[in-house]
Amino acid sequence: MPARFRLTRRFSAAMTESGYRALKRFQDDTGLEQGEALSFLFENLHAVADVDEVVKRLAVFRADLDQRKT
Repeated sequence: MPARFRLTRRFSAAMTESGYRALKRFQDDTGLEQGEALSFLFENLHAVADVDEVVKRLAVFRADLDQRKT
């Protein structure tokens, strides 16, 4: 028998508008609820993301972070 999918952790998360729209689009495409969608993405991050591309995009995001906060 498969293990029951349980959302055991809850946390407040602030997201950019573009990040939230992307999450909503992913939810709509997959039919998952918000928590399920986030769990899937984080549990499978290395399988769904090109690690080299993530590193490059993270560097750009961090460089712009201070400007985005103001």
